[in-house]
Amino acid sequence: MSKKIKAAIIGSGNIGTDLMIKILRHGQNIEVKAMVGIDPASDGLARAARMGVATTHESVEGLARLPEFADIDIVFDATSAGAHVRNDAFLRAKKPGIRMVDLTPAAIGPYCIPVVNGEDHLDALNVNMVTCGGQATIPMVAAVSRVAKVHYGEIIASISSKSAGPGTRANIDEFTETTSKAIEAVGGAAKGKAIIVLNPAEPPLIMRDTVYTLSDFADEDAIAASIEATVKGVQAYVPGYRLKQKVQFDRIDKPVRIPGVGDAVTGLKTSVFLEVEGAAHYLPAYAGNLDIMTSAALRTAEHMAGRMLAALQAA
Repeated sequence: MSKKIKAAIIGSGNIGTDLMIKILRHGQNIEVKAMVGIDPASDGLARAARMGVATTHESVEGLARLPEFADIDIVFDATSAGAHVRNDAFLRAKKPGIRMVDLTPAAIGPYCIPVVNGEDHLDALNVNMVTCGGQATIPMVAAVSRVAKVHYGEIIASISSKSAGPGTRANIDEFTETTSKAIEAVGGAAKGKAIIVLNPAEPPLIMRDTVYTLSDFADEDAIAASIEATVKGVQAYVPGYRLKQKVQFDRIDKPVRIPGVGDAVTGLKTSVFLEVEGAAHYLPAYAGNLDIMTSAALRTAEHMAGRMLAALQAA
């Protein structure tokens, strides 16, 4: 099908610019028509203009004034949690049926992790891509949950300080809160906890993630197989996503009490160690944390747009 759904990107920083390049190079059901920023001198707006994408530095008000806005059905928001709340309200007042793909931790709409629940919310008007740490680690918690009841899931996302821009730094609290909730809502853990570490090492290190779960006792081979299958699922849209080493298991025979879970529990501790290397479309390869967000957002939007196009074709 040659027809594509028209999209706009709010945020002309690293994430928005990388997403734009991904869509221009690989978009199948989506065509980016507008890039929105607030800094007229930003590299993202300059690149967009060179690539034939309409631009505005007057935020969503400027987007609404662009002639291209009439044809736009999907908007990616790569700003901040606070800004997304305002952007969603403003654009929905202009176009009630517009679709928002939220790359901030605002979590207005349902959480979306493509490999776990990517097909569940394709008709939602606003989908939330959780966080970079959530995109990398929640699939592993969900993989364990498919085999055994998970009482507790804890993730530690370590990213290069250089890959943490102003939006990431401004949203640290929202990052931990949104990721923790999504570990429970999407990952299936009774209780979730998220930690982010900004690593100042030079040269910059690629994204590393550690996932711990405490589940009911279960077949270790079955859990390992579920995790490995899920890794392959993520690799379909993030090729640089991989296990650093074999999955590790420890029996917890002495009951431990987990705040928020209730009774003390025994079970199987599963430890998963990951790294995420970026595709380097616009961002450095070490910025896997940003690449996994843009890749997950594009994956979700492509499926959303595919459903929209199929409906148009059937009508």
